[in-house]
Formats: sequence, C-alpha cells, structure tokens
Amino acid sequence: MVGAMALTVRPAVPADAELILGFIRELADYEQLSHEAVATRVDIAAALFDPPPKVFCEIAEEDGAPVGFALWFYNFSTFQGRAGLYLEDLYVRPAARRAGVGGALLQHLARRCVDEGLGRLCWSVLAWNRPAIDFYEGLGARLTEDWVGCRLEGAALAALGKAR
Repeated sequence: MVGAMALTVRPAVPADAELILGFIRELADYEQLSHEAVATRVDIAAALFDPPPKVFCEIAEEDGAPVGFALWFYNFSTFQGRAGLYLEDLYVRPAARRAGVGGALLQHLARRCVDEGLGRLCWSVLAWNRPAIDFYEGLGARLTEDWVGCRLEGAALAALGKAR
C-alpha cells in the first residue's frame, strides 16, 4: 500500500503497447530528449511481444491506474560469469512521484535478480538529474563514475556495420 492507495507491479501485456509508448514519450519530454523518441507502437509491441522478446516491461499501477513503468533486458557480466538485468527506462508520472512507485519497481526488479541468481542490476541516469541520483543513492546504488557510456548509432553505426 502507498498511503491509502493499493500499489501493484505487473508484467506488461500486448494491450499495453500504446501505454508504454506514452510513458516513453513522457520520459523523453522530462529528459528534454523528445527529438530522439521516434519509436512507434508497432516498434514497442514487436520488441516486447514478438518471439523471442528483446525487452521486458513492468507496469506500476495505483488502484488499477497506470502510474509508471520499468523497461529492461538481460545482459551479461563476463567478470562475474553471470547474467544481469539492465534497466533501460524507469519512469513514474509526476503526480505519483514520492509515493513509493519508483522504489516498488526497482524492488520488483531486484527481487527478480535475486530469484534468478543474476549478478547485478544496472542502469544509467543523466548527470543533471539530481533528484533521481539522490533517490538511487538512497536505495544503496553506487554511481559508476569510472565508466563512460558509449553509443554507436545512425550513420556511424551503418558505416561500421558495412566495414569489411
């Protein structure tokens, strides 16, 4: 329970594709990255629900109303010799923030890691997002400032993919 409201976390189902896309667009707006949010409902549905799924998603609901989501996939640590879970997106609608929704989503994923014997739960946070950083550190997360994220996309990805 969050206050007087019942909080639940459930796996996404195919009928949630439009909802998930909406959450993604809300997150992109919040992160000032709307120009990068080009995914469609078809893209999201295919990634989540076509066999084999490429990503997985949990939906947080308060009294049956969707208030947040966590989209994740499995990764692998060669150093640990074990799979892990990478949280691609965590988003809670502004009206539901500070009510335990983000913590419930992360706890759900941490429980999955423990239950499946996974080595770690990882994610990234924008350097300017101090409220999120404070929240994550409050949960015991360690910021990995010694690692720098890298991304290959667009023309650079295509060029490298064509290189022989």
